[in-house]
Amino acid sequence: MQIMYIIFKLNNQFFGVEVNQVISIERLQPLTEVPGTAHFIKGIMPLRGEITPILDLKERLSMKKTTTTDENRILIINLEDIQIGLIVDEATGVIDIDSTSIEPPFEMISGVDNRYIKGIAKVDKKLLILLDLTKVTDQNENIQLHESSQSIN
Repeated sequence: MQIMYIIFKLNNQFFGVEVNQVISIERLQPLTEVPGTAHFIKGIMPLRGEITPILDLKERLSMKKTTTTDENRILIINLEDIQIGLIVDEATGVIDIDSTSIEPPFEMISGVDNRYIKGIAKVDKKLLILLDLTKVTDQNENIQLHESSQSIN
């Protein structure tokens, strides 16, 4: 079975998330900071009538902090009924991956904790780390995200 993935880069590594998990891909915009939130929650922004919390995905995955460029994008996802944005270095495209070519994650991949990884796929001589977006935040962080999205409304 073929599954469509959105491919993006973090620190020159390729990652993928299932296309059905992503609402849209947006350009990076100015954010309003929300005091007292986790270090990887960069702020909030209005998007299509909703206040959307924005996370730096690299910081969340314990990678180095994102340097802002024109290539940065925000993947807008819906996580437990909260619309959130994930800052990535660059969105590079959409591809089909055969589910039989997805392997379980190795013990530790490029410093990314296995709990965030759904699997690994090799596509066009590139190793793709496939993320499980449902595990990007824990329950306490989901509460913070919900509160920050409600703080303006």
